[in-house]
Amino acid sequence: MTSSVDLVAASRTYTGAPAPAVSRLSLHVAAGDAVAVLGPSGSGKTTVLRLIAGLDVPDEGDIRIADTTVLGVPPERRGIAMVSQSPRLFPHMSVLDNVAFGPQMSGVPKRQARQAAERYLDLVHLPGMGRRRPATLSGGQQQRVALARALAAEPAVLLLDEPFSALDPSLRADMHRLVTELRALLQPTIVLVTHDHQEAALLADSVAILIDGQLQQHVAAAALYDRPNSLTVSRFLGCLNEVPGHARAGRHVSALGTIDTAYPDGQADGDAVLVIRQEAIALTRADDPAANATGCIERTTPRGARTLVEIATTAGLLFAEVQPGRRYGHGDVVGLVLPADQCVVIPTASRTVTAGQVPASPVPSGR
Repeated sequence: MTSSVDLVAASRTYTGAPAPAVSRLSLHVAAGDAVAVLGPSGSGKTTVLRLIAGLDVPDEGDIRIADTTVLGVPPERRGIAMVSQSPRLFPHMSVLDNVAFGPQMSGVPKRQARQAAERYLDLVHLPGMGRRRPATLSGGQQQRVALARALAAEPAVLLLDEPFSALDPSLRADMHRLVTELRALLQPTIVLVTHDHQEAALLADSVAILIDGQLQQHVAAAALYDRPNSLTVSRFLGCLNEVPGHARAGRHVSALGTIDTAYPDGQADGDAVLVIRQEAIALTRADDPAANATGCIERTTPRGARTLVEIATTAGLLFAEVQPGRRYGHGDVVGLVLPADQCVVIPTASRTVTAGQVPASPVPSGR
């Protein structure tokens, strides 16, 4: 069983708080889809899950599951299961009984619940672990048990509250693969809360960016980095390059020159900021005809296998990330190639990219 989820103009302000935790939030999750709620700490992400789960109540607005309001419906009757950062397993129970707990609480006979629990332990790659106690398992294994316990309840909606943030990178990658497998097999509706951009893009069909309790953008996961609809979103996603100037006939004109952009045809001309991600800029020879601009390298900073290069240009500093093996030094003069499909223009007046580039919400399924 899987169901759609809707938050409809939902707001929640906590006593003594200077601002709402979430403010008039409307978000649609289609049945069987996965939506990642992405935002910095304190942006209201966990409040969204608590409202869906019934652990908190909106001051205004509505929460709907399968197109039916669940306001007033207690958490245990909403068909919701949640996995959080801490596995929260019952230490006095065996692994098998932890997983069987949900079905038993729903009235499933103990023997039948245990049989179902065995199946879910197999699905999370923990066969034969049923008799062990949680304390004997590793952190990654405990989180797999927590996921199995949530799925064994056969929820209409699965809520994931940063469940892998405490795991090391290797275990996180394992859990990401596991969730992908389980999605293909069970097709649950998932709402994932995370502050990890890559995790959001990897596990979800679409990403809802929440900042200061307000939905900034709801975009298909594949387009997360491609079309920010505001400078706020662009900066949150780590884009370093902003060039003020003027939009004119699908191009951006600034001290950098005239740059072809992803600006939609028919958009009104006016003051606008060109944004382009640092990894989208390619460096080449200064005399390369393909270069959109030239500049002088000010600084290079290693970033793991890649290198961040700061380039002084006529429009100020621009940043590019280069592949391993490419070496540049202070004072080198280089050409910069800015691909048109990576150059996004954000009108200064509205601070948003017009509809037609990226749907704000709802987002069609990426499955």
